[in-house]
Parts: sequence; C-alpha cells; structure tokens
Amino acid sequence: MDAATAPHRIPSEMPQYGEAKRVFEMLQNMLEQLLIHRPEEPIPFMIDYLQQNNDNVPKIVVLGPPAAGKTTIAMWLCKHLKSNLLTIENLIAKDFSSQAADARRHYQKMEGWILDGIPATREQALMIQALGIIPRHVIALSAPDTVLIERNLGKRIDPRTGEIYHTTFDWPPESEIQNRLVVPAGISEPETAQKLLEHHRNIVRILPLYPKILKVISADQPCVDVFYQALTYVQTNHQSNAPFTPRVLLCGPVGSGKSLQAALLAQKYSLVNVCCGQLLKEAVADKSKYGEVIQPFFDKEIAVPDGIVKKLLCQRLSQLDCVRRGWVLHGFPRDVDQARMLTGRDHTPNRVFFLNVPLDSIIERLTLRRTDPVTGERYHLMYKPPPTMEIQARLLQNPKDSEEQVKLRIDQFYRKCAELEQFYEQAITVNGDQDPYTVFEYLESGIINPLPTKVP
Repeated sequence: MDAATAPHRIPSEMPQYGEAKRVFEMLQNMLEQLLIHRPEEPIPFMIDYLQQNNDNVPKIVVLGPPAAGKTTIAMWLCKHLKSNLLTIENLIAKDFSSQAADARRHYQKMEGWILDGIPATREQALMIQALGIIPRHVIALSAPDTVLIERNLGKRIDPRTGEIYHTTFDWPPESEIQNRLVVPAGISEPETAQKLLEHHRNIVRILPLYPKILKVISADQPCVDVFYQALTYVQTNHQSNAPFTPRVLLCGPVGSGKSLQAALLAQKYSLVNVCCGQLLKEAVADKSKYGEVIQPFFDKEIAVPDGIVKKLLCQRLSQLDCVRRGWVLHGFPRDVDQARMLTGRDHTPNRVFFLNVPLDSIIERLTLRRTDPVTGERYHLMYKPPPTMEIQARLLQNPKDSEEQVKLRIDQFYRKCAELEQFYEQAITVNGDQDPYTVFEYLESGIINPLPTKVP
C-alpha cells in the first residue's frame, strides 16, 4: 500500500465493531492457544476454537490462606456466574497433571471455570500455563494470621452439602443443619499456623506470574463485602492491547467542567480539543466562508442553525490531526437530533461521558466569576479572589453568569439530557462535583479501559 496516502481513513464503524465484539482479543486468544497446543492441522483447530465461543466465559482463580474464605467466595461466584467450581477435592486425580487435564476439559466448556485454591505452588501454576489453562482474573485474599487462626477454630462443615459455617460469624438458623455440622480436620491452632507458614512461602512465588490480572482483596471484612468486590472485579474487562484512537465526547450542563477536563485530556493524550463554541468564534474571526454565514447570528445573539454547525464541525473532525490523534469534543451535541447528525457523518464518539454536577454547585461556580476589564484577568470571588480592593472594585460580571441566565441554561440542558443519555447507551456518568483531578482520573480510566460489560 502506498505510504504516501497514509494515514488511511478507516470508517469509524470498523474500529467500533472491533471493540464491541472484542475482535482483537479473540484473535489474540486464538493465536495464544494455537501456539500452546501446536496442532498438526491448525485450520480445523482454529475453527473448533471459534465454535467453542468461550472467550467471555469466567476463567477465575481464587487464592488465599486457610480460613480466608476463598472456598465460600469461589462457591458464591460459581452460583452467580453459573460456572464450574474446581477444587483439589473434586478433581479426581492422583497427581497434579491429571487435575490439570480435568480442569482443561472444563476449560473447553461454555460455562467456564473457577479454581479454588489452585494453583497452590509455583510449579503447579507453571504446569497449568503449559497446558494452556490461562485465567482471565486472579483474586488473592489476605488477612492477618491472628485473625485467620481465630476464624479457623470456629469453622464447621455440613457433610451433606459441603457448605461452610462458623460458630460466631455464620451459624445456620435451622436446628437440623446445626445438628449435622462437623468439625473439619486440621483446624487446631498449631496446624493452622503451619499451613499459614506454607501458604506465605508459596504465594510470594505465585502472584508474580499474574501481574496484570491480579486483584488482592482484604478478607478481614464481612464476607458479603469481599464477594461483591470480587464479583465487580471478575465482571470487568482488562485493558486491551488493540490499537485505539480515542474519540471522546463530554456532555454536561454549563459549569460542569467540560472545558477543563477536555484540556487535561488533550494535554495528556495529545488529543485535538474541539470546542464547538470556540470553533464558531474562530470561523467568524478568520472571516472564512462559514464565518460570513455565522456572523449575522452572532450579531443578533441567536443560536446558529444545526446545519451550519454540523458542516463546520464535520470539517474540523475530518482534518488530518483529528483522524490521526483522536479528539475530545464538548459543546455539541445538545440534543438527540444533533447526536444523530454527528453519527451520520462518520464521527461517532467511542467514549461518551456525562458530567453530573448539582445545581447549587454550578451556581456557585458561575455566578461568582468576574473579569478585570483593565488586564483581562479572570477571578472567582471564592476560589480565586482579586489580590487588592482596587481590582475588586472594578471587576465586571458577564451577563451570562447571572443566576437567572445560569438557571435558564441548565434547565435547557436537562430538558434534553434524558433523551441524549438514552441515545448514547454506553455513556459513563461521572460525578463532576469533586476535585477536577479526581474527575480526570475517572475519565482517564473510562478511556484507557474497555467499556464495561452489561451483566444481566
């Protein structure tokens, strides 16, 4: 392909489809399995792999010391995710290679698998990897040894169901279950201390094998809290290695901080900062053909028609810097019709954020803004007050920053906000009423990580 024609203008639907269907990850996983198994006939192997369609099923490892609750968490995850629970006890084997083979058969099923306490050593972990059993999420539970020893002494097991109970924290209300509970072997204090020592020796050699998929969760809290932290983690997608050009849309009422966040994102990720209002002003200042059309609307202080805005905006988003580096857009669209207009011109954003800020905070942000007519310096009576009384005396307020005008503009935004949120189904709502750099971290996380999967 002729390098002189680069960068090639790839329609936005192509990368959007690739990200939505996780095509890059599917091909990456298939290649990984191909290299692990090295079949004589690679084409039938790949066809069989694709037909299994198990890239998105649970592949989870739950590790932890004795009495950390890993079996309980693994069982709850298994029930919630409708997956297969694999433990040392339920894998019929004499040695670990047979266990791995059994796990591998489960691995190929549609339901996926959850390994409880496996691998227990680094050697087991390496053997699992060599057999092509690759977890997607690894959860490591941790708690102080004193807590674990005390917790282990109260452990009881229902021999009929395998459910684990505790004399203090989780005692069954039914007398029938209480009567059949038994004390498991090996829970005395010396035995537990020995097992903890062995766990600490092994876990420090296991965890470095899973640096990018590991989540350490404190087990020294209510079991339900541990479970929901684990469930939240296993339902997230890891950061992808797929090529990605951000096309970010920031929505929110006036005063929600869109301009500041757009500037921060543009600075860190070299995105093109596209402010719709600024674009219109620049067109007028440059006296371009669009500027001549826009000028009368500015003179009369009325809204510029959507058709003109669309043409000017699409022209900007089609320029080479936006195509190559990506962009962050704010100030447009303001309603569903404008959003459809933007999508129809092959400028669909792949990340949409709604900045949510309470009315009182917006009023405080905007109505206290002032400008020095002599120097042009901008001040805020609360956050950036003028240094002298002389400067404060000559400060002016923009008529648009009056409380009445601010409330009117906010009301106009929220009248159309609900429809806009429905149009952008995968939009992420962010609390904009906090430190700007905290808001930026949330936006950054939403950009660099895959879109969250909606779990029924």
